[in-house]
Amino acid sequence: MKSLEEFLQASAALHARLCPRQVVGVRIGLLAGRLLELDLPPEDKRLLTITETDGCMVDGISAATGCHVGRRTLRIEDYGKVAATFVDTHTEQAIRITPRAEARALAWEYAPQARNRWEAQLFGYQRMPDELLLSWQWVTLAEPLHIIVGQHGKRVICEVCREEIINQREVVIEGTALCSACAGRAYYLLSLERQAVAPACCESLMRGRTAARGYEADD
Repeated sequence: MKSLEEFLQASAALHARLCPRQVVGVRIGLLAGRLLELDLPPEDKRLLTITETDGCMVDGISAATGCHVGRRTLRIEDYGKVAATFVDTHTEQAIRITPRAEARALAWEYAPQARNRWEAQLFGYQRMPDELLLSWQWVTLAEPLHIIVGQHGKRVICEVCREEIINQREVVIEGTALCSACAGRAYYLLSLERQAVAPACCESLMRGRTAARGYEADD
């Protein structure tokens, strides 16, 4: 496995510089690997990470664990907390890890050469023992793992907007499959003044092709 310094360099490459929260993210990810007894970063998608905020900490976790949104191994449940839960999808063991509130003050003891609080956290977080920097507890997921992960490759058409829904994210109401937006869970509102509408000729052409060839699924 790579060293802490190598993981920090990988995280810093995504930013203008290394910052304390990236260090925390890397340390959280490495601790999760040890507690779950997984080699990091894994070559497969065995490890699932659910973070409770976005930002620098998440990039640190990604650098350490190899979990990314694009691989469908990283989810964000934005609670505004610097915390993350790591799930071994083979055993369904789950561990939630957060930084200790007192870690900011303790950082000075591990970085006496620091010129300011930012530097104390940057260097102190790299040197502090896990038990002083982080807190962790074993947890059980509130939803079954297969519901959280979804079914890759499954595709459904929303009965209202006719847009495609992938990965088993449809909402079924009285037997009707809807997307989250049409089910009343939209994060956006449509602008009535600026609607992007396909020309009628394009819609007619697409309907004809769909009828002739059937729906072609993406990879």
